[in-house]
Amino acid sequence: MNWTMPPGVLRIVAGALIAISLGAFAMGVIRAPERGRLPGEREQGGGSSTTAATAAAAPDATPLSQERIEGPPPAPELTPEEKAQAEADKAARADANAAKTATAQPAVPPPPPTPTPTLQVPEPQPTAPADEAPH
Repeated sequence: MNWTMPPGVLRIVAGALIAISLGAFAMGVIRAPERGRLPGEREQGGGSSTTAATAAAAPDATPLSQERIEGPPPAPELTPEEKAQAEADKAARADANAAKTATAQPAVPPPPPTPTPTLQVPEPQPTAPADEAPH
């Protein structure tokens, strides 16, 4: 489907779009500060206390704990009894894994490779000699 507007309407719409874009650009230039500031910089000329930035009041905000800043504390050292228990648990897990792999069913062999398709060309049919006329 092909449709369009009359040329006069297109000119009016284009002019309105241009006017709006130029107006928005001009307002941005007019309202821009004289000199930009980086975050944390104070305003030159002192500034009034009403325009000075204040800390945001956030009652649900909590400061970072020392653990989050420095990382978790190191784990306490294990006693000899705890070390022996950990070693026994590790050996029991290793024995259980060895027994499980020994009784496990053999892996299913991979399927045979897919044969490569070949191009099959039909054999040419013998043609009738040109000297005979069809009946």
